[in-house]
Amino acid sequence: MGRRKVSASRAIFVACNGVIMALFAFLCLAPFLNLLALSLSDSLPASSGDVVFLPLTNEGKIGFNFGAYQFLLKKPEFFRAFGISVLRVVLGVLICVSVELLAAYPLAKSGNKLYGRKFYVIFYTVTMFFSGGLIPTYLVLFRLNMLDKIMVLVLPLAANAWNMVLFINFFKQVPKDLEEYAFLEGAGPLRVLLQIVVPISLPAVATVTLFTAVAHWNNWFDGYIYMSSKNYPLQTYIYDIINQLTTLSKSPDPNTQQLIQNLPGKTIRSAQIFIAMVPIMLVYPFAQKFFIKGLVMGAVKE
Repeated sequence: MGRRKVSASRAIFVACNGVIMALFAFLCLAPFLNLLALSLSDSLPASSGDVVFLPLTNEGKIGFNFGAYQFLLKKPEFFRAFGISVLRVVLGVLICVSVELLAAYPLAKSGNKLYGRKFYVIFYTVTMFFSGGLIPTYLVLFRLNMLDKIMVLVLPLAANAWNMVLFINFFKQVPKDLEEYAFLEGAGPLRVLLQIVVPISLPAVATVTLFTAVAHWNNWFDGYIYMSSKNYPLQTYIYDIINQLTTLSKSPDPNTQQLIQNLPGKTIRSAQIFIAMVPIMLVYPFAQKFFIKGLVMGAVKE
């Protein structure tokens, strides 16, 4: 067969569409390139705002300065904090997604199958707008002897009402015939949830998993409140390093002043943000696979 001839209007459309998409891709990538360049630049161009997409030296030439990363990575406390954050994300995703699935599945049923369904829905929805407050929460965790333990970073966030609403809305779209057939074959509610509903709902599960992982990875405040300095997660550790840097900038010690002069706060902050976002960026390619698989499995018609 001969090659299909493409009309001039179609060729122009494809070319314009490619240019526009490339422009959008560059606009999305530009802040990350600027952030990386700032983290690798010397103090003078970083402080004066001369850095755009390439790292610069104090002489205005293209060059790399890894001092900010050495400052953040040279301490063993950094790797301990990194490990605590990884453990927190793993436990947080497993516990949070499990709790939200088990709570959302019955709430997705009609009122005649779950007595008091509206009350439970309202009960969870209220938590989206009101909380118990920091001091009462701290006192409860103190009474439970959970302070300075990894679970204090996980259990208070185990049931997110917004994620539950997402699950509820998705579960309502699952074909009822599949559940009825499974019940007729003798399957219980838990088996139906794990072997039928969850595989069909993989797009929602992947989305909630990603949201939960990002929330746990980026959260620094609860680590600052509930954990000791030796058990800080990564974000809290880096926040504390930035505060120490601000304090060190006022030190009368000339050696300390020289260190701060070579590593301005802007460069340190850029390195901090880049280090913190790299692990989450690596998760997205794997999450995309589950999105596609879930969409294919969810293509079931009643």
